[in-house]
Amino acid sequence: MLRCLIVDDNTSFLAAAKALLEREGLPVVGVASTPTEALGALERLAPDVVLVDVMLGRDSGFDLARRLAEADASAPVILISTYSEADLAELIQEAPVAGFLPKSQLSAASVRRLVTERRDR
Repeated sequence: MLRCLIVDDNTSFLAAAKALLEREGLPVVGVASTPTEALGALERLAPDVVLVDVMLGRDSGFDLARRLAEADASAPVILISTYSEADLAELIQEAPVAGFLPKSQLSAASVRRLVTERRDR
């Protein structure tokens, strides 16, 4: 069973996303609002997948994705955003991530699908 860490600087979104994913059967082992918190949680909680918002206040989710991949390549990163994939396509393609999900389409099924696709590559 996949265990998820969510990284987003919006506390309302963190609560809503956690509730949604858990209701759909995807355990959320932790949440973080900053890159520092995320890296600590990755080490402490050993999630199976990490959801990272592309905009973390003054910090970049793309930079964090690189740092997470360097720290633990076994936990795939999925970028999330209110922006469309088309707006970020070049940055997403260059990032070491399993994929991208618009926040409006976030679901346990979509997270599982991206993780499975990454494993099958």
